[in-house]
Amino acid sequence: MKVLVTGHAGFIGMHTAGRLLDAGHEVVGVDCYNSYYDVRLKRDRAARLVGRPGFTEFEFDLADPARVDDLFAQHRFDRVIHLAAQAGVRHSLQNPRAYVDSNLLAFVNILEACRHQATPHLVYASSSSVYGVNTTLPFSEHDSVDHPVSLYAATKKSNELMAHSYSHLFRLPTTGLRFFTVYGPWGRPDMSAMLFTKAIMEGRPIEVFNHGQMQRDFTFVDDIVESVVRVMDRIAAPDPAFDPAKPDPAISAAPWRVFNIGNHSPVPLLQFIETIESALGRKAEKRMLPMQAGDVTATAADTADLHAAVGFAPNTPLATGVARFVEWYRSYYGEAAGDHR
Repeated sequence: MKVLVTGHAGFIGMHTAGRLLDAGHEVVGVDCYNSYYDVRLKRDRAARLVGRPGFTEFEFDLADPARVDDLFAQHRFDRVIHLAAQAGVRHSLQNPRAYVDSNLLAFVNILEACRHQATPHLVYASSSSVYGVNTTLPFSEHDSVDHPVSLYAATKKSNELMAHSYSHLFRLPTTGLRFFTVYGPWGRPDMSAMLFTKAIMEGRPIEVFNHGQMQRDFTFVDDIVESVVRVMDRIAAPDPAFDPAKPDPAISAAPWRVFNIGNHSPVPLLQFIETIESALGRKAEKRMLPMQAGDVTATAADTADLHAAVGFAPNTPLATGVARFVEWYRSYYGEAAGDHR
């Protein structure tokens, strides 16, 4: 198939595009290489794709509707996997307009292009952050997600609503994937695995929020990619069980679905730090801090619906995933994080 992967120079995007190429698909990648974090890392990720048979790269901002329309005029896609977005909960408190441009305007441009080309299936990245103030664990797709605690979360919930309207009005099959704390090789520098590892390697204190009283459903990137690829081939369809008198947030009479993509095995933050310490062979100096605005104390994914739909749910043990991440980190950055090579 010919598959569009937006955000191919991103963490999940690079891994997904590579997996699709390995499977023999033709992949078109789009990325704008914004400067939210080190562009060199993004270029190095993309370099693993550029030049491979079947891969074509475009560099532009998806918030530009003319460029998106032109791309879809040049190519007829069998699948669209939309992973491009302005990431980061905390950054949304300082630069909210970036989230409007990247997460709302760009997404409606993708929806419009898919609508007019009658794309067989649009799969897009949502986030576990949509669960907001919900404290009932594990988080289920059947739970309400009407109380986000950050603008980032609000834009991801908005993506799900926007997709539903297009699925309802134009019968465009769409599936949203709520990713839970993804980590692994080539990860984002603003995520905890990279932040902790870099600080420990450089002998600096790590910042531990809410005094360590947090837990996360850390999910290894290979499991994320396996889920994305499987969902891609399970085209969303109307669910005959949907009852408009008692609407279930997880299903619809339209060809629309959402799935949690998490390891369904939440880990206390201090245990995550200990696992990194073990893989590095070094101890961390901890600087305990209060809770940050826009954050939540715990996440955990109910993946029963995902497993029922595609026969798979993430399951990589934390120690295995962290060891692979640390191995990549040392090979990419060297023994000192500032000593990039």
